[in-house]
Amino acid sequence: IRGVDGNDDFAAMEEVLTRRLSNYLADRDKPSSEKGRFAYPPQLLLVDGGKGQLGVAVKVLEDLGLSDQIPVASLAKRFEEVYLPGRSDPVEVRRGSEALFLLQRIRDESHRFAITYHRELRGKRMTRSVLDGIPGLGEKRKQRLIKELGGVRAVQTAELSTLEALPWLPDAVARALHDTLHSPVPPSAP
Repeated sequence: IRGVDGNDDFAAMEEVLTRRLSNYLADRDKPSSEKGRFAYPPQLLLVDGGKGQLGVAVKVLEDLGLSDQIPVASLAKRFEEVYLPGRSDPVEVRRGSEALFLLQRIRDESHRFAITYHRELRGKRMTRSVLDGIPGLGEKRKQRLIKELGGVRAVQTAELSTLEALPWLPDAVARALHDTLHSPVPPSAP
């Protein structure tokens, strides 16, 4: 989510749906050889949530002129209720039915996908370190430095002479590393 500060489910949903469906609109009329993965509309837009989330999806479809092209429904978790646009009451879907089971599986798979994505994203953020952004210190050198000195903390506290003694680390990189790590305002991991 790029344009939403804080935890705003409705705004996040609006941003994601707008981005996804805008990509469809941009790609749908391209020649087959140039079509991207979003060149085809979803056959059903199934939203996780109740009436409020459904309202966001309907608004995005209307704003993009797609409300007559893409059907939309929402599945509210609490009572497993299915909502459709224009209806105030949920659609009756028999508990234990194959139809409800299919909708639940679709929702659960989307949850799994989102959770996996966020874990990977968090993992990438966790691997950022104070060693990032130092000229001449690429990924291989960073890993070797951490391995040979025994960790990021050891690299941070290493003396310049220790860094310059590493035969594979150019002196200019050793100095840049030492200067960066020992400046009055130490760098912080993003």
